[in-house]
Formats: sequence, C-alpha cells, structure tokens
Amino acid sequence: MSDVIVRQDGAVRILTLNRPEVRNALSPALRQQLSEALVAAEDDDTVRAVVITGAGDAFCSGLDLAELASLLERSTAENRADSRALADLLLHMVRFRKPLLAAVNGPAVAGGAGLMTACDVVVAADGARIGYTEARIGFVAALVAVLLVRQVGEKHARDLLLSARLVPASEAMAMGLVNEVVAADEVVAHTVARAQAMARNAPGSIELTKQLLAGLPGVGLDDGMRWAVEVNALARTTEDMAEGVRAFLEKREPSWRS
Repeated sequence: MSDVIVRQDGAVRILTLNRPEVRNALSPALRQQLSEALVAAEDDDTVRAVVITGAGDAFCSGLDLAELASLLERSTAENRADSRALADLLLHMVRFRKPLLAAVNGPAVAGGAGLMTACDVVVAADGARIGYTEARIGFVAALVAVLLVRQVGEKHARDLLLSARLVPASEAMAMGLVNEVVAADEVVAHTVARAQAMARNAPGSIELTKQLLAGLPGVGLDDGMRWAVEVNALARTTEDMAEGVRAFLEKREPSWRS
C-alpha cells in the first residue's frame, strides 16, 4: 500500500500521509512519495490547489523511530545529504506554484510540524496539538526554524523551539501558525472547501503572488517595492488579467487558461 494516498476532488488534489500505524511518521519512502506527488500535482493542469492531511488520528509524528536510530550511524556527509533532501522538500512546498493547504487532523510534531509550517494555509482540528520537539532528544529543528521565524516572529519561535512543548490548536492560531480551528470531523472537508475557493482564482496570479510572498521577507522595503512594481506591471500584461477584466465587465465567471 502506498505511503501517500492521492485522490482528486474537482480542482483540488488531496494527499493523505498513509502510515497510521506509526502516526504517519516520516520514513524515507513517505518523504519520497510525498515529493513525487507534489511534483505530479504541480505539473497537472487539472489541479489548481493541493491539500495535505494524515490518515487515522494524527497528521504526522515526525521522523520514523527507525530513521532516528539510523542517524547515529551515518557519517557527516550522509547526514548532510539527508538534511539537504528534507530542506529541498520544504522549499518546494513553500515555493509550490499552487495553493498548498494542510488539514491538520491530529498531532503535528517535529518534522510533521515542519510540513504543516511549509504550507500556505493551515486548518487544524480543535483537538490537534503542535510541537517542535526536537530539543527533547538533543536534535535541532534547524530547517523548520527558518520558516518558523518568518511566520510567527522571533519571540514565539524562541518559545516553541526552546521549550519543545506541544501547544493546542487554539494557541497555535493565536501565534499565527494556524489559520483556522474547526471540529475534528470537519477538518478535511473544510480545508478542501477553502482550497476549492482558492482554485477558482487565476492560476497565473496565484503563481506570481506566491513567488512574491516567498521572496519578500528577505529584502528591504525599497527593494521590495521595486520588485512589487515589476510584478504589478507584469501582471497587467497577462492573459489572466485580460480574461479577468473581460469577465468582470461582462458579469460572468472567468474562464482561466490551464
């Protein structure tokens, strides 16, 4: 059985991490299958948004126990290569050309919290708990820290990383980690509905917006405005813009190109 279940709901591709017997722990096979599924979704013009969730009662519990044990036996070069592969997965998620949403149906811990953090929008079940717990075992949540500081600011990031505590979904939402908290039995359907709404927007506009959002935190105010001017000017010349304006004036739904 596949470690990632793929199904389609209209324009939304749903990717379900499928190792419920180990709370969807991140084995090398699962990470590889998730990466491949994301590439396939990005290349498929029928897919306008993607939702990631977990099978069973957990979103993702982080690295597989067998994977954790093997870290101690690897050389520095081997660990660097593995870390680079995980960094590439997280960067692909952040830069994914389409809306990428997490339906956090249960605990999202360590690497699982990292996957959640790399998504554009997070909807969490009211009973879900989220934690960057690496410090409990002498590890460092280095890759995720890069994303975390950008999202919640330094004070919240320090709290989460240094305490390694699990926080309830409501507190995660107050910090800015989670966009919305809903009942556990509604989390996937609600997230898919949000994804469907995003999927109705212009794909070219979404892609340019995501490129801008990924890069803006790393530039100063003046450079950011210069970049925004170029993106703004480019957007005005696209077929998406032309179709959107025509549809608005003609009082109809736009018909976006794939």
